[in-house]
Amino acid sequence: GTCYQQAKQVLHAAVPDRLQGRERETGILRQFLLEHVLGRRPGSLYVSGAPGTGKTACLSRVLLDCKDKLAGSRTVVLNCMALGSPHSVFPALAQHLGLPVATGRERIRSLEKHLTAQGPMVLLVLDELDQLESKGQDVLYTLFEWPQLPSSRLVLVGLANALDLTDRSLARLGAHGAGSPRLLHFPPYTKEQLTRILQERLGQVAGDPVLDPAALQFCARKVSAVSGDARKALDVCRRAVEVVELEVRGQTLLKPLPGGES
Repeated sequence: GTCYQQAKQVLHAAVPDRLQGRERETGILRQFLLEHVLGRRPGSLYVSGAPGTGKTACLSRVLLDCKDKLAGSRTVVLNCMALGSPHSVFPALAQHLGLPVATGRERIRSLEKHLTAQGPMVLLVLDELDQLESKGQDVLYTLFEWPQLPSSRLVLVGLANALDLTDRSLARLGAHGAGSPRLLHFPPYTKEQLTRILQERLGQVAGDPVLDPAALQFCARKVSAVSGDARKALDVCRRAVEVVELEVRGQTLLKPLPGGES
């Protein structure tokens, strides 16, 4: 395709081979998964950060990179936004683990029995975790208490926007000593980090730069001042490329005929 089509393609918010400005967070995620899943140490990690700060992308990248190492374990990834209610997480998990259909307390007992029986480690990733907040927070407490059960083989990773979800909704876990999940926060991207992300993406397009370097810096500065959301920066640049593409098409159609009147 044209350089514009290529540019729009690389500016989509897909998971890149390497995440600019997230080397520290990627390293912590990788170390946590390998230590707990391969080391057969049940535990939990709570990942917080505003939308577009790379939480899901980083974890997706680590899971892809560690796919072979984690092959001996069971990985279940659930987006809690897609669940009908907080309690729907239990039948969804049971289905992924191949457990028979059960209801109410029996379903939770069945899951607890499965997760404390002999078998491979289970890695449960819950994206948009704040969707599981409920009256009394019984759903969140149940999930985060599972890794603390005797003989548990569950490693739980929860991702959400709120920085204070564990303090606000899981205060009682602190009384359990080791019960509190480990915390990892993704800060908003800085202007420099956003500039590097945009430059790296557009550097994959052959030929002359589609967008001026000064324009990329301007976009990064504006987005970092408002939100630090990398997806927003990619969207703005993709829209700019679409505008340029339309202008160029218009100019091509209006070109004068050779030797004729314009």
